[in-house]
Amino acid sequence: MRIVAGKYKRRSLLPPAGEQTRPITDRAKEQLFENLGGELDGRRALDAFAGTGTIGLEALSRGAARCVFLEMDKRTHGLLGENVAKLGAKDLSIVWRVDILRTSFRPRDSEGFLPYDLLFFDPPYKMATGITPGRPLYKSLQRVARPELCAADAELILRVPVHDDVTPPPEWTMYRELRVGGMKFLMCDRAPFDADAAQEGTDAESSQGEEE
Repeated sequence: MRIVAGKYKRRSLLPPAGEQTRPITDRAKEQLFENLGGELDGRRALDAFAGTGTIGLEALSRGAARCVFLEMDKRTHGLLGENVAKLGAKDLSIVWRVDILRTSFRPRDSEGFLPYDLLFFDPPYKMATGITPGRPLYKSLQRVARPELCAADAELILRVPVHDDVTPPPEWTMYRELRVGGMKFLMCDRAPFDADAAQEGTDAESSQGEEE
């Protein structure tokens, strides 16, 4: 695993241990970021289901100002923290061990990290099939779209299996589907905020969690 482009170009990263995560290939990263316009010009990123941080760290390398990394698995979270430190990106990062299905998406001491401009969601493939109305991951995608968390012109990138029929919640409007091998990236713009639609996500219990 390595950084493809930007200020950390060619720097190697610790890979995930075991089979908890699905590392993304250099080719897939390159195609994704080319479709995002290359340089990210100070955008504030969220890397949910971060694994060992390859997407969020690529974003920082390409000009993102800050990144909040969310990863639940204890061992993977530790490797993620090592990768952030290895690249000297600790001041630009929050590495948060938290359950994405329950989180508030607002870590402690997050001034300068919110609202998010660019959001990456890379759930386990078996969880991607649960992106349907009323399910926890669907509600998380609704919850993070609230205006106190998410910029009005924010973009969401959702990675799912290529053959899965996934429709993001109405808070997000898909503008492109990018297929790379056995995966696809659903690229979405934040829809105008609808307070009534957002209320559907409020019955999911939120947990503030703690940074580590």
